[in-house]
Amino acid sequence: MICMKQVDIFKALSNEARLQILEWLKEPDLHFTPHEGIDMNKTGVCVSQITEKLKMTQSTASHYLSMLLQAGLIKAERIGKFTYYKRNEDAINGIAEFLKQKK
Repeated sequence: MICMKQVDIFKALSNEARLQILEWLKEPDLHFTPHEGIDMNKTGVCVSQITEKLKMTQSTASHYLSMLLQAGLIKAERIGKFTYYKRNEDAINGIAEFLKQKK
């Protein structure tokens, strides 16, 4: 992990709503209803579902998702007119390892 990437990651994690998104995406079946028959664990959760659950505007939710995506904490997949988001578990595990090494 390079230094600038670390800054992006910690900026993305410095907001309660963005942390909440990551928590929801960890177990999407507990927090969302499948969208158009999509397997949420495999493909992710639709941006409109995240927006609704956050009770925020689409532009704010999209901005938060963009920050998490830029930091590499989530992945996005476009299917038709919808974009689905899921956690990047490799990146999240990498952050945990990074923090363990900083003891």
